[in-house]
Amino acid sequence: MLSAECSDASSHTSSMMVDSTLTQVGKNLNEAMRILGDGQGELESGTRRQHFGSTGIPGPLQGDGQDVSTLLHLVHNLINDEDEDGEKPTLHRLQNVGEQGHMALLGHSLAAYISVLDRERLRKLTTRILSDTTMWLCRLFRYENGSACFHDDDRDGLVKVCRLVINARYQEYASEGYAVLSSKQPIIYQSAACRPGLAQHLCTQLGLPLSSLCTVPCNTVFGSQHQMDVALLEKLIKEDKEAGKLPLLLIANAGTPGAGHTDKLGRLRDLCDQYSLWLHVEGVNLATLALGEVTSAIMAATRSDSMTLTPGQWLGLPAVTAVTLYRHEDPALSLAAGLTPSQPVEKLRALPLWLSLQYLGHSGVVQKFRHATSLSQQLLQKLKSVTSIKTSVEDELKSPVVLFKFSQEMSAASHEGSVEGFCAGEKEVLDAFNRWLGEQLAQLVPTSGVDVVELEEEGTCVRFSPLVTAAVLGTQQEDVEDLVVKLMEVVPVMNSTLCLIQDFREQTHRHSPSLRYIEEHSWPGLGAVRYEPQADGMDEIRRKQELEKINTELLKKLQELDTDIIFSSGSEFGTEDDCIFVGMVTEDVDVCELVDTIAALGRDIVESGRLLENMTEVVRKGILEAELQLQKANEEKLIEEGMLRQLPLVGSVLNWFSPVQSSIKGRTFNLAAGSLDSTEVTYSTKAQAGKQSLQDAPTSSSKRLPGQRLFQRSGPGSDSISETSSIGQADDTAMERSVPERSSVQPPISPTALETPSDTASDVTTEKIQGSCEQVPSQVEAEEATKERQPEGQEVKQSSR
Repeated sequence: MLSAECSDASSHTSSMMVDSTLTQVGKNLNEAMRILGDGQGELESGTRRQHFGSTGIPGPLQGDGQDVSTLLHLVHNLINDEDEDGEKPTLHRLQNVGEQGHMALLGHSLAAYISVLDRERLRKLTTRILSDTTMWLCRLFRYENGSACFHDDDRDGLVKVCRLVINARYQEYASEGYAVLSSKQPIIYQSAACRPGLAQHLCTQLGLPLSSLCTVPCNTVFGSQHQMDVALLEKLIKEDKEAGKLPLLLIANAGTPGAGHTDKLGRLRDLCDQYSLWLHVEGVNLATLALGEVTSAIMAATRSDSMTLTPGQWLGLPAVTAVTLYRHEDPALSLAAGLTPSQPVEKLRALPLWLSLQYLGHSGVVQKFRHATSLSQQLLQKLKSVTSIKTSVEDELKSPVVLFKFSQEMSAASHEGSVEGFCAGEKEVLDAFNRWLGEQLAQLVPTSGVDVVELEEEGTCVRFSPLVTAAVLGTQQEDVEDLVVKLMEVVPVMNSTLCLIQDFREQTHRHSPSLRYIEEHSWPGLGAVRYEPQADGMDEIRRKQELEKINTELLKKLQELDTDIIFSSGSEFGTEDDCIFVGMVTEDVDVCELVDTIAALGRDIVESGRLLENMTEVVRKGILEAELQLQKANEEKLIEEGMLRQLPLVGSVLNWFSPVQSSIKGRTFNLAAGSLDSTEVTYSTKAQAGKQSLQDAPTSSSKRLPGQRLFQRSGPGSDSISETSSIGQADDTAMERSVPERSSVQPPISPTALETPSDTASDVTTEKIQGSCEQVPSQVEAEEATKERQPEGQEVKQSSR
């Protein structure tokens, strides 16, 4: 009796210890989530706390320990740390961790705690967790009499299934090993639409040669182009059997990774029964097995020998393992293949999912899957009303994956302009446009979860797969509405850009050879150009350096313009160097003005560069010429005024009694022309030379309406200048259009351009260059400054030297 009381007391004490430990685990998890959540809020609000461990260089372990709060702040700072360039930390989107996500995180913490229990209690608890989770999943996904294998890598389940099939088909494999495979080489079949690298991973893990992998093409005539060709598969199986090989396993898709299509699982099941193949199914569409109404194509997956599920991704559960459900009668072979865990601790992988499934319940799981499929149907219905957008789905009524793309044919049918012949590589251009479209939508509506996929037949498409992303990102119907709104804003810009590409090419060829059009089909925009000045007598290295310098400066000036057009170097898009890439444009953009401005700015950069290179020689020759003219002027002055007027005191008295009208005129040093000019014209007209031409020449800013951006047509009734004016007229007005509204964009002008009245920025540039050379030491500056201050028609007093 005393022994029983002691046992009860010990049990009660142990229970109290367990309760307190579990409570502490929950408190620590809540504290960790709070600190990490507060840190995320700080980044959103722009505030920051103390920065722990900001350096990225590993250091020694500190002698004194740190508390939990400090360590959690350290983890937070490592997640949202400054980059190597010292820029401010950016806000990284975290997974939408709901209450069920907290249960999954709690499961990971409890798994670590449960692993320290005594062996017998651990065995009972893990067996219960594993059996419960297996039963719930089999019932939820209609997979009767199945077993479950939990694994972190979603490919490991298939690897273990292959080991099981090899052990079952090769009786002596357990004792002889790989030697028995030489008699009959095993063959694994997969669809061409399977996820890349899956079969190669199998061969690597199993030690099989790549010749054991057979890729079956998809349909080319009948059926979906993303479904496996069943007739061709049967032909390949027969050929392999006749060649003495052993058809081992077939990998089928219930939702291909790219388009979300499902193979003909019913026919594949019959074919596998006929030739004794193991049928393994995977794909996102397997989640719809939990719904009340399931299509016959998906229902056929319940007859497969094994299937891989990713419930953590579908339900938004962080760090939850993938699950492979399988049917096999020999538990020894399952244990040998690794499908059945041999250690109780390995069974704890199911604990996070066990807790989350109980928290959600059967109805909660089904509701999440139904919500994801309803989002797909909502987007599909909305896209039908969007022009220039082409959709691609497997089933109009129940497809959980929606593909859409910007279509050239639909754009031509809905847009007034024509896109025929706009580019030699039409498919590449459309792929680039759709890639840009997907990136823009993902940036504008990040909670939508759209991404870009590359398909063999359709090309580049935008994919919306809410079964994979909705639970993680918390996608709602409002996000789908917002996605459609943003799409309708972006599509007109893509239409107008597509229609103006040919015009942009023709306008660029008009400025050849100085302005060259670059064929770069991977750029999502109007096109790419490069300014190439004449390089006579210049070696290749020097020519490349000049090209880089000129186009870099030209890009900088274009980016400073007051316009909505984006100019980029586009280094990540093409192989051509030193190019300027012009982005998307609206339909009211004047392409002729745009190209003329690019050419004019490039020409001015080249001419100003040449001017700066020759400035040293120009200044030297100008000083020598000025000294000769000053010497000649002094001699004439001496002859004209006489010797007495040169004496300091006598000259002043004579000049007071009898003033002399000097005939010597002032000089101005024109750096742009490289010559000395008389100041007589300047003082007679009271203005700088060329001032009248600057006032008379109209600029584009004077013609621009209030609020009108650069390169924008004045109204809807005005046509493009390229359509109404000849090439000669466009050339005459090129520099007129190139004068922007901002002073920072006014380019320097060349000496030769001073003779042209349309070059309106010549005097401004010349004055700037002259101002930069005010420190040139010579006697010219003092002499000429004295003479320039002399008003015309008045007497001047001069002191003798």
